Amino acid sequence: MNNELAEITDFIEKIPPFNHLPKDDLIKFVGELNINYLRKGDVFPPEEITTPSLYIMRKGALSYVSADNELIARYSEGELCREFCSSFFSNTKSSTQLGNENSDTNDLSDSSEKSPTKCHINVDEDTLVYHVDCQYIGELCQQHQSLNDYFHKNHAQRLKQEISQLNDNSIISSTLMNNAVSHFYNSPIRFIEATESIQQAAVMMTEQKFSCLMVSLDGEPVGMITDKDIRRRCVAQGLPITSPVSEIMTEEIISIDAKCNAHDALMTMTFKHIHHLPVTKKGKVVGMVTATDLMVNESHTAINLSALIRKASSVTELKEISLLLPKLQVSLTALGSNADHVGKSISALTMAFTNRLITMAQETLGEAPVPFAWLAAGSQSRQEQLVHTDQDNALIICDSMKPEDDAWFEKLAHFVCDGLAECGYIYCPGDNMATNITWRQPVHVWQKYFDNWIETPDPKALLNACIFFDLDTIHGDTKLLQSVRDKLLDQTKKNSLFITYLTKNALMRRPPLGFFRDFVLKANGKHKESLNLKSSGIAPIVDLARLISLALGIDAVNTIDRIKQASGSPILPTGSAESLLDAYEFITTLRLKHQADSLTKNEDANNYLSPKKLSKLEREHLKDAFKVIKTLQDTKKGNLYV
Repeated sequence: MNNELAEITDFIEKIPPFNHLPKDDLIKFVGELNINYLRKGDVFPPEEITTPSLYIMRKGALSYVSADNELIARYSEGELCREFCSSFFSNTKSSTQLGNENSDTNDLSDSSEKSPTKCHINVDEDTLVYHVDCQYIGELCQQHQSLNDYFHKNHAQRLKQEISQLNDNSIISSTLMNNAVSHFYNSPIRFIEATESIQQAAVMMTEQKFSCLMVSLDGEPVGMITDKDIRRRCVAQGLPITSPVSEIMTEEIISIDAKCNAHDALMTMTFKHIHHLPVTKKGKVVGMVTATDLMVNESHTAINLSALIRKASSVTELKEISLLLPKLQVSLTALGSNADHVGKSISALTMAFTNRLITMAQETLGEAPVPFAWLAAGSQSRQEQLVHTDQDNALIICDSMKPEDDAWFEKLAHFVCDGLAECGYIYCPGDNMATNITWRQPVHVWQKYFDNWIETPDPKALLNACIFFDLDTIHGDTKLLQSVRDKLLDQTKKNSLFITYLTKNALMRRPPLGFFRDFVLKANGKHKESLNLKSSGIAPIVDLARLISLALGIDAVNTIDRIKQASGSPILPTGSAESLLDAYEFITTLRLKHQADSLTKNEDANNYLSPKKLSKLEREHLKDAFKVIKTLQDTKKGNLYV
């Protein structure tokens, strides 16, 4: 092999999908390549090329532009221009199907494969390209499945294949996340009648070595009693042991289906501050899983840290525990946890810190003058939080609140927010915190806020909507927020003007596909030549999920839950929802790995990733993810209900 062929071979073997070709086939492929030099402004493809061809960029730059001069994509070194060989890849949709959400397959089409008769390619600078007849590519596809998969799948399908591979890897490396609760629970479970005495419950638990019992009435479960309930609600309160167990039982039974994974059980217990979780099959209680059952299978998990947080006696102790959060995030990433599981773990711990700080504040301030609820907004409320994030919180207070009561709640807000800041959760730059009296108000004021934002959707109202429509109760009376949310969702379903404005606002954040030579990068500053994965990729999906859930009246706050619940609706067909979930999972996984790498180097976790750190295949998949987002955004321009 001469030096020139060797150089071309070295170049081609790094480009997906040709990096999967055996060496001999790769050399044959290189032998089929033709070389073309183009000057800036030349016609593309060159007039002398009369057969459909695949183009491989070696040097220079091309831009792919729609008929109305909208920039679709740019091509630079190492990228493939496939626009003139779509007829050979029959599984790829034509331009007439782009954005057609009502097609039978409901897949998001590849926006980079619009018909060249409607679009054109500009030569932006002097360029060197290789080209090869598409007929030959077709023959290679028949011989090599990896090439066939690559060329016969659109961006959404390629991304789904990558996510499937990531999930396979996760199954191999993870623990609780991919083990069903059925592997851990204890059975059979013991029941006691609600009319039986507390003493009888204690005797039964002692004899059978159980730490909890289910309470039944007329054969139906009505509650649960634990050894802690006997200590706290009976002995400590001086209640006669002859009293019925119904007086100290927990009536609200939180359970989990046996098919759910054990990690979900662990997170449920962490969020709800419980140690026992009934397990059900087809709605019937069949067993009990405890935190101890799960802890012996996981070391250094969220529930371990949550236990330490609950025992902390000072803000100083909480601060010391918070230093372990980065290690936890790195550990979970190394175990193969996906971003959804990590986000729920970190969010659960933020909740634990918040709850402990509220308890500490009440020990000093005394009980609250009226019922209240501490609310989280942003990524914490969506259970998508990672380390080193800022605070977004608020207080909703019972309408029986008197003006003088605010002094107590102001002290509570400062104690908790200052404590969170000590634990590494920086103050919100926009002052969206309970320390701001605007966000520390009774129910009727919050209801008025939401009414005004929906009825008068000006820019400030839309900004507030993006922040506070994701609220979730962290501590206190959940009914206070729920009453407001129920009315809110009823309003957003009916108010087309608000949804129209919110749609336009959500579509302002576009993925960086108008890239020159590569992704749109920061031009200067500390993160020069980097890509903000959060604002460029994750935030547009979060915005779309919120928008669609408000239009449909979906109560979920978590982004994945919102997309799943909207899937199959006229607004979000099933195929589009699946593609959006794949895009979200891939981008959040990249972000998670990037942050783990930074934390391992004792650097602050951030969202700025240099594309140079990605392999060519990862870059391709990231572009596929961005195309999924852009295609769905394009279908929603002007009217959400297109």
